[in-house]
Amino acid sequence: MSIAEQYEQNEQYELAYEEYKKEHAARPSDLGVLERLGSVAMVLDKREEAAGYYSQIIQKDPTNTLCYEQLMDIYCDTDRYKYYIYRGDLHTVEQKLEQAINDFKKALNHTDSEKDIVMTRFTLGTLYAETGNLQKAIDELLKASEYEEATPEVFLKLADLYLKDDVVTSAIDILEKAKERFDLPAINENLAQLYLRNKDLDKAKNVTKDELTKIRCMLEDGELDNAIRTLNEISSQYTKNPEFFALKAQYYFETQDYDKALETVEEYSKLAPNNALVFQMRALIYENKNDEFNEHLNWGKYNLVRGNKDIAVNEFLIADRIDDSNVDLMHTLASLLEETGDKNHAMEYWERISKAEPSDKKALEKLAEFRESIGDYRTQVDYLEKLYVLDKRNALVIRQLAKGYEKIKDKESAIACYEKYLQYAPNSGDTEEIKQRLNKLNNTANSDDEGILDKIMKFFNK
Repeated sequence: MSIAEQYEQNEQYELAYEEYKKEHAARPSDLGVLERLGSVAMVLDKREEAAGYYSQIIQKDPTNTLCYEQLMDIYCDTDRYKYYIYRGDLHTVEQKLEQAINDFKKALNHTDSEKDIVMTRFTLGTLYAETGNLQKAIDELLKASEYEEATPEVFLKLADLYLKDDVVTSAIDILEKAKERFDLPAINENLAQLYLRNKDLDKAKNVTKDELTKIRCMLEDGELDNAIRTLNEISSQYTKNPEFFALKAQYYFETQDYDKALETVEEYSKLAPNNALVFQMRALIYENKNDEFNEHLNWGKYNLVRGNKDIAVNEFLIADRIDDSNVDLMHTLASLLEETGDKNHAMEYWERISKAEPSDKKALEKLAEFRESIGDYRTQVDYLEKLYVLDKRNALVIRQLAKGYEKIKDKESAIACYEKYLQYAPNSGDTEEIKQRLNKLNNTANSDDEGILDKIMKFFNK
């Protein structure tokens, strides 16, 4: 590298270029060498070779905007298709998706290659989907699917978009066309899942080669004995596969062995923790066990995982009405209600938590913070005093207490707390401010007040 760099500094670019190529052969993944090769190739007007090096960099680092700019410069006057493609890639990396769409549309006007057209329309479809224009995305992919050069990915992406548009029959149609052309496992298994979804069980059985999908077909078709026999036969092969346990849980659910179904769901949850299906299966099982509390609790968790917070809150509220002693549920509701902006309602739950578990520090912190926000300083101090009893060396609590005492005009207690705060946090950033507050409080104390030392001792000996 040092030899190559020396040649380059001396403007001996041909020699530098040869040395960089030797270095590239020794370290083909070194992006720094590739960048130097591209740069020197440009100086030597070896533009196609430079393009090759910049393309290699992009394969390893797709976010390298400088390479896209260099490639645009190389092809600006010689290949307008590639120019617009790289400009579209650059705008995509920069998250300027509308501009990228315009670039790829322009690129289509500069090529007759079916392969290029398919790739470009696939990219356009993907970008339209990202910008929320589902119908245009589908239109682009449909056009791409008509070419002989269309790839399996075009059909799979198109089926996925139809599913997002909730048109299952169109997704099935497009994968059936793909199966005629490619007959690949990815096509067949996706098609089998769609047949299952559409309750066309015979077609699903005929298409799939996957054992678990076949078992799901059996369960859906009521062939329960065949399903459990096959599950038992293959159990040793699928001990780490969550779908295996989901199917087994479904079998126990269908045979009304709800306790065994719950046990199997627990096995599933170990392999797929916090998965929405875990909570959905539990909710259905508890519904059939007539356990309303756990039914609604799990529907709440199911909706929470899926991002439906309002529905989750409603389910949790129903569960709380059934059993108002579950502190974990109170915590969940308090936090969710705060997140959804219902702070007053949230405080009701923090208050209940505090009564149910007086040592819950988070509840006391939340309640103290809320009381301060509405100007109820006396009640704020009450909560802070409870916090202090639980953690007497917490400097932050002592400082908050001191300020609270100031606000309710309890000078002696404020002084006591500020003094104690300085003991525990002598080097904090607000030391000077606290000393000034202390000085002011001491100077305004009445001479006939009860001795400050006595009050300090009384406070800290509570």
